[in-house]
Amino acid sequence: MTLETGLLALESILLVATLILIVYSIREGRQRDKLILEIGKATKVLTRQEYFLTVIDAMMDAEEELIGCITGRMPGGDDKKMTKDIVDIIEKMTKKGVRVKYLLPKFPDRLHIGYMYTKAGAEVLYSRCLMVHNLRFISVDDRFVVLGIPEIIGETEATKKGYRIPSEGIAMLLKQYFQSCEQQITFKDYVKEVLSQTGATLKHLAREIQIDEEELQKLAE
Repeated sequence: MTLETGLLALESILLVATLILIVYSIREGRQRDKLILEIGKATKVLTRQEYFLTVIDAMMDAEEELIGCITGRMPGGDDKKMTKDIVDIIEKMTKKGVRVKYLLPKFPDRLHIGYMYTKAGAEVLYSRCLMVHNLRFISVDDRFVVLGIPEIIGETEATKKGYRIPSEGIAMLLKQYFQSCEQQITFKDYVKEVLSQTGATLKHLAREIQIDEEELQKLAE
């Protein structure tokens, strides 16, 4: 074997080794990216669960009044269980005489949560005012507030985490904004408005917002 042939063979071996290392590096990079993505998803779920737990804990402290401004999106996945827990707490609170009032944005798909909360005993109102699209909070007995924060700014973005703020001043300020939010209408009136604007039947609306038609009929009458 000549020197040139030996060097050529060595270069070929090194080239193959380099290609193998590149393939493994790419594969490792993809696995690393996948792992980082999964960790990110797990973190988002954890912080959202923490937010719901903070809300539930605050609600259980209410003795006289609870007001809230929420997105009211139809729950899916793990949110269904947490929403059911909140509905159960609202029912227990209202039976004890606690006044519970929520303000939601005027979107037809928000009728699902409105129905659930109304059925549990809360007073649910709808509005198109600026506050209802930008603030997410509950205020308990004018003593403290749980303020919800979305991961990305936007009225359709899910609330990812919350902060409990023990401030009577902020609680009173948010309550004033809540009361001054213009053109508030009740759940029943908003059902009638949606039916009138869309031309849909009660049966079709009940199917769209995934609630029982007879129950919707009772609440809308």
